Amino acid sequence: MKAAVLAALLFLAAPSDEINFTATSINVAEPGTPVRIRILQWSTDQERAPILATLNPAPPQPSDARAGSPAEAARGRGAAAAGRGRGRGRGGPATALTPIAAFTAALGRSPTIGYIWTNDVAGYSIKYAWRSALPGGTQRIVLASDRRLGAYTGAWKTTGPATETDYAFTLIELRVNPDGSLEGKTSLTNKILLDADAKTVALEDYAAAAASLTATSAAGKPSRPSR
Repeated sequence: MKAAVLAALLFLAAPSDEINFTATSINVAEPGTPVRIRILQWSTDQERAPILATLNPAPPQPSDARAGSPAEAARGRGAAAAGRGRGRGRGGPATALTPIAAFTAALGRSPTIGYIWTNDVAGYSIKYAWRSALPGGTQRIVLASDRRLGAYTGAWKTTGPATETDYAFTLIELRVNPDGSLEGKTSLTNKILLDADAKTVALEDYAAAAASLTATSAAGKPSRPSR
């Protein structure tokens, strides 16, 4: 009962309150690696908006559709030829980023709102932190760092049949139960997507993904850190 009350108070704490989780790695090359997560505050709507927008690109405009017609293509070739006649070295239009590349860049520009520590020499900055209540009092938490866990070690390599992603960042999705236990899954072997209903980035299929983190307890410590 006390654990359930503690978890409820943890979830209802003000967004600026510090929250700490301690877990260990599982289903990786070096299981048992300690992981400490410190959330200083949750991402605001304004901070989340440019990150989420990268995974929901605007539909092509009518002008883009006309550009694919034979007539437009012919005019484009004529314009290109004229441009070559006028001079060289100016280059063409910039290549559009893929959604994942744009997401990675937006994540890197975001403020640091927490940290993740493992056995690595340096910690990982949390650039995105979101939470929501699930039925039964379980918390759903999504965190993202602009660096990949274990990028320079083999500790986080997969040991199962799952194929590793090539993401330069790490997204961690947690389920924190009322008793304080937690389960975490990551983007190391799972793709990400936009969860439009929840208005957050998330793992593509959380239920089918293998867990990467586990813990039997979690605790929050109130404080009011600044950025």
